[in-house]
Amino acid sequence: MANKTMQFKAGAIITIGMMLATFSYYAYQIFFTANIQVDKKETYLYIPTGATFETLTDSLNKNEVLNDQMSFYFLSKLLKYRDHIKPGRYLLQKNMSNWETIKMLKRGRQTPVKLTFNNIRLKSDLAEKVSSKLEFSEEEFLKNISDGALAKQYGFTSETFMCMFIPNTYEFYWNISSKDFLDKMHKEYEIFWNAERTSKAKKMNMTPIEVTILASIVEAETNKKDEKARVAGVYKNRLNVNMPLQADPTVKFAVGDFSIKRIYSGHLALNSPYNTYMYAGLPPGPIDLPSVTSIDAVLNYEKHKYLYFCAHHDLSGHHDFAATYAEHQKNAEKYRKALNKLKIK
Repeated sequence: MANKTMQFKAGAIITIGMMLATFSYYAYQIFFTANIQVDKKETYLYIPTGATFETLTDSLNKNEVLNDQMSFYFLSKLLKYRDHIKPGRYLLQKNMSNWETIKMLKRGRQTPVKLTFNNIRLKSDLAEKVSSKLEFSEEEFLKNISDGALAKQYGFTSETFMCMFIPNTYEFYWNISSKDFLDKMHKEYEIFWNAERTSKAKKMNMTPIEVTILASIVEAETNKKDEKARVAGVYKNRLNVNMPLQADPTVKFAVGDFSIKRIYSGHLALNSPYNTYMYAGLPPGPIDLPSVTSIDAVLNYEKHKYLYFCAHHDLSGHHDFAATYAEHQKNAEKYRKALNKLKIK
C-alpha cells in the first residue's frame, strides 16, 4: 500500500512538473518571444487621441504587424493595458516581444517627431507643413494662427502672428495639441530673441517684430547670403529718411501672385497696406517666414549710402547698388534690356 502511495505521489509530481514546465514555456512565449513583424527598419504606430484598444488592434491587424494576435490580446489584458491606451507615435522594431511592445505603449514612451519648416510664405503653407507631421488638423491650426484674440495672448496681432515662428528643426510629440504647439513656439521665440538680439534691435529703433517684418522682405529679395546685410542696409536707409521701401516682393504678396517676374503699373496701383510703393514704412506683417540668416542680416545691416538696388543684368541673382537715382536708372535699364532679350514678361 505504501509503495502504491509513493508511486502516486511520484506520478503526481511528474505530472505537475510537466504542467509547470509547459505553462512556463507558454508564459515565456507570450511575454518574451518576438511577436512584432515589420519589414522596414523603422515602422511607426500612430494611436490617435481617444483611441480604444479595439482601434489599436484593428490598426495592428490591418497592417499585419502581429505574428500571434491572441498572445498580444491576453498579455494586454493581464497587464491592464486595454483600459490605459495612450495616444502618440511609437516606434515598432522588428522582432519586439509582447512585453517590450506593451510596456512601451502603456508607459507612453513615444518617439518624437522632427519638424523642420522653412521657405514658408503664407499661413496656409505653415498650417499644411505643420499638420502633415502632427496629429491636429490643418484647418484647426490655420484657424488658430488667424485668430487675433489668440495672437494677442502671445504679444502679436493677426497680421504679425507669423513672426513668432522661427524657421528651424524642432522635436514634438505627434499628439501635441495645437495650443501646446503654439506655447512651445512662443518659448522658442523668446529664446531666439535673447538679450543680444533684442539690444541690437533697440539700437536700430525697431522691435523684434519690426525686424522680422523687414527680414521677410530681405528674404524675398535675395538668396545670396553675402548680399542680405547690404540689402537690409538699403531698406534701413529708406526708413530713416521716410522714403517708401518700394519693395517688389511686397507687391507680389499684395497681389497674391508670387510667379510675377516683372512689376507693372497695374500691380503698383493696387491699394493694399502691403504695397510699399503706395505706403511708406513697413507693411503690417511679414510677407514670409524669414530665415535666421535674414533676421541676423537685418540686425547686423551694412552701413552705407545706398538707397537703390536692382537685379544685376547677368541674371545671376546678385544685385547692383546705387546711392543716386540717376545711377540706379542706368542699372535698371541694363536689367530691363536683359529681360527683354530673353522675352521675360
